[in-house]
Amino acid sequence: MLTLDKFEEASEKVKEVTLETKLIYSDHLSEQTGNKVYLKPENMQFTGAYKVRGAYYKISTLSAEERKKGLITASAGNHAQGVAYAAKCYGAKAVIVMPTTTPLIKVNRTKSYGAEVILYGDVYDEACQKAYELAEKEGYTFIHPFDDPVVATGQGTIAMEIFKELPLVEYILVPIGGGGLATGVSTLAKLLNPKIRVIGVEPAGANCMQASFAAGKVTTLEAVNTIADGTAVKTPGSRIFPYIQKNLDDIITVEDHELVVAFLDMVENHKMVVENSGLLTVAALKHLDMTDKRVVSILSGGNMDVITMSSVVQQGLIFRDRIFTVSVLLPDKPGELSKVAATIAKEQGNVIKLEHNQFVTANRSAAVELRITLESFGTDHKKQIIKALEQDGYKPKLVRASL
Repeated sequence: MLTLDKFEEASEKVKEVTLETKLIYSDHLSEQTGNKVYLKPENMQFTGAYKVRGAYYKISTLSAEERKKGLITASAGNHAQGVAYAAKCYGAKAVIVMPTTTPLIKVNRTKSYGAEVILYGDVYDEACQKAYELAEKEGYTFIHPFDDPVVATGQGTIAMEIFKELPLVEYILVPIGGGGLATGVSTLAKLLNPKIRVIGVEPAGANCMQASFAAGKVTTLEAVNTIADGTAVKTPGSRIFPYIQKNLDDIITVEDHELVVAFLDMVENHKMVVENSGLLTVAALKHLDMTDKRVVSILSGGNMDVITMSSVVQQGLIFRDRIFTVSVLLPDKPGELSKVAATIAKEQGNVIKLEHNQFVTANRSAAVELRITLESFGTDHKKQIIKALEQDGYKPKLVRASL
């Protein structure tokens, strides 16, 4: 059972391995949403995510014999690091099965804590099945990343910290993958204040908990497809599902493109790197239908590899019209390129890339296609530049931007 006594015990225990992640008031998000928005930056934990809480508390409750057998788990990354780090603290062997699609940074960091990493399967669920098989074969003690009330109790310590800092909190937004974090946070929140509303947030391409809610029972998705790899789970936890049903007030889903834009918001306005799963609660703020409420968004992690980060930044700039590409046809004669450049410069557009194709047509009066990739201040500035090109006699066509 997830009881107040156990949450208090876990809160004291996890202090041994967690950093203090004080709430951050967001002027930017508060202004955007009309609410008083606070961020709980678990991306700033030593392991880069909240998962160390549940892993460490769970391992602390094991017997010496259970730890001596060695520990095994499956994870898309953050729980892997939590278990690896906690196992190292207790001097126990750790074996981690991770999907082959796991970002390299998460694999390397898990190994850096001394764990043995096995890459298997395309998604978490396949890696988990492999971990169960190895546990049976080798006699390891299995540490489930979410479907374990003890692990969920450790994760729920986040809610204890939120209440100590912001006793009058009215809404808590929590990311959902398998449901461990949502279970712990919502259960403790309701124990401390039954009137508080706890809202889970899932990626639209991996909404296993929303599907389970609708069906009234644990439901498995046929497939998952999301850039939020930490929450790419087909089946939520069956042992913790009753807690979710009882304590979670609602579930919001967000699209991948919303996470991309949210990443830019966090980098530019809060100077923080938050991984896509951790951004779910930031993207969900725009879906709330209330104002002037005290809202806490839990940023669950910040373990994003540089390649993914660069891709997300590029896509985010495109989505926000900060980067766009136009195609114009020019006569094949000297000086035409400088004329186009002058029009763009007059409107303060910044040219990033030019592509010049002389063979697009046989018509010599419009024989050259010029593709111009530009940086702008946003949608209004983009429209201003396009209008200027039109007024100077060009017929700009928007094409898919690429860097």
